Amino acid sequence: MGTELLAPLDLAFWHLESDAHPMHLGALAVFAPAPGAGPERILDLLGTRAAAIPRLRMCVRDVLLPVGGKAWTVDKDFDVHRHVERVVVADGDFMAEATRLAGELMERPLGRGLPPWRMYLIGGAADGPFAVLVKLHHALADGMRAVAIGAGIFDEIAAVTSARTAARGRPAVPPRSWLPDPREMAGMALGRIGEVGRALGVGASVVRAGRLDLRGTTAFTAPSSGTRRLATADLDAGDLQRIRRAEGGTANDILLAVVAGALRRWMAGRGEPLPAADPRALVPVSRRRPGGAATGNRLSAYLLGLPVTAADPRERLRAVRSAMDRNKAAGPLKGAGAVAVLADQLPPLAHRFGAPLAAGAARMLFDVLVTSVPLPRSALSLGGCPLTALYPMAPLARGQSLAVALSTYGGRVHVGLVADGKALPDLDRLAAAVEEEFTELYAVITGTDRTPVS
Repeated sequence: MGTELLAPLDLAFWHLESDAHPMHLGALAVFAPAPGAGPERILDLLGTRAAAIPRLRMCVRDVLLPVGGKAWTVDKDFDVHRHVERVVVADGDFMAEATRLAGELMERPLGRGLPPWRMYLIGGAADGPFAVLVKLHHALADGMRAVAIGAGIFDEIAAVTSARTAARGRPAVPPRSWLPDPREMAGMALGRIGEVGRALGVGASVVRAGRLDLRGTTAFTAPSSGTRRLATADLDAGDLQRIRRAEGGTANDILLAVVAGALRRWMAGRGEPLPAADPRALVPVSRRRPGGAATGNRLSAYLLGLPVTAADPRERLRAVRSAMDRNKAAGPLKGAGAVAVLADQLPPLAHRFGAPLAAGAARMLFDVLVTSVPLPRSALSLGGCPLTALYPMAPLARGQSLAVALSTYGGRVHVGLVADGKALPDLDRLAAAVEEEFTELYAVITGTDRTPVS
């Protein structure tokens, strides 16, 4: 892998970050123990497999042209031991300790002179469960790309990758210049002219989506502290599909309605009055084309009012379905989510100087990020230890208090909630509300009671 310029959206994420407000995404993967798979062996395996992933050897450096741009380049002094670390948790409730520790680790900024990622092996007893926290800078990967990168640590993926590499050898890849081919300059100029009109249209859509009245729940309006707290919830994927078959819509519609109902429960538990207007969710949408280039973030998003003011779970689900149908009909170039599309049209210098303004504007556009992350359907393991759960973690922008990410694996929907630690010290209560809301929605839609899984 040679040198490549950061895509515009990657560059935006790079500049949006500060030490107090890291722009990380990641996942907490939980494993059951297996005979002979002690911590030292697992740690060594993590390092070996991470070092074999070319993308994890890339770091960001400055370039002369374009002005304000940056490029990915191979770290010539790459040492995987700088990126992989073992952390021992105290005896007691393993998941409670692992999630608490993962939140603290997500607060730590990534060194900018090194490839922007870390992996932590979290465990206690040698014969007990353990977890792997994977932390990536958002400039390095979006959700789908992060899954592809992180999957390289699993036995099943690593075996296939090694076999393919051995079959074709390791052909030398000539470095890619960060200067455009002169023959491409004319085409690039014409393309930029065409993009100006598109950028103006997208920008107008973003402006129309902005809000001047930011009143909402106490948590959503609390100042951003840069601290991080993590909580998890587990839902039954089979029950999710039963709800979908009975009510229609998509699985994502149902999960968005569950988040809305959970927020309503959580606000009531806090003793807060319901907001005058429903809080806004930003729902990311991948713009990757099948078989297209894998590098660079390719995102937009839909803007959705989460119907927390609706009292009936079925009514909330139908409101979400209607709103998402309208979003899909309009396409992903409308509303607050079009900020990502707009970023693709701006020159590098605009990202460099506009990042502080953009970081402060997020609060005017949305209240909470809710995203679904696709995972492989097959069973996965690490060193023979079966993967039992994988909780994705979405990045938290400055001014934002809550991000919710969901993934399906092993017949379960795993929910990872990332929050500002000072704004939402009671995040565990919100995680519990997610499970309670899902149980109630299942009962209302199917007429069957179901006890939540702890």
